[in-house]
Amino acid sequence: MEILINNQNNKLKIEKKFEEKIKKALKTSLNHLDYGDDYEISISVVDEEEIRQLNKEYRGVDSVTDVLSFPLFERDEIPSEGMLGDIVICSKRVVEQAEEFGHSQEREFVYLTVHSLLHLLGYDHIEEDERTEMRNKEKEIMKKLGIFK
Repeated sequence: MEILINNQNNKLKIEKKFEEKIKKALKTSLNHLDYGDDYEISISVVDEEEIRQLNKEYRGVDSVTDVLSFPLFERDEIPSEGMLGDIVICSKRVVEQAEEFGHSQEREFVYLTVHSLLHLLGYDHIEEDERTEMRNKEKEIMKKLGIFK
């Protein structure tokens, strides 16, 4: 598994131990969903302005969000190996949401990574049945990681 992390901010420090947790979360998620771990995923950590611009450009929503996913494939077309897509996480939102929910920044970052990976794999939460399926997968994976939501 190849994880490329590009940290473009100064609000959230990603040390080696933190990076290992991110990789474990991705590997655990892929294996839990029976994909294996022969994939490459890019993660960029950006500031509010950058994610707002990306959200506006790609989703037509002119606001800051916590995470964006850019999958390369539709759910039924995911190959058995190779690049899956890009994850973009807003550092300030990680810090704020960790404080709001009363847990660590690492835990919030791991959750957003799992959430975004599910989007890369074609899961969504627009319709109620999709939301239920995706939330159940998140909970299963977070439980496997020893992190309860």
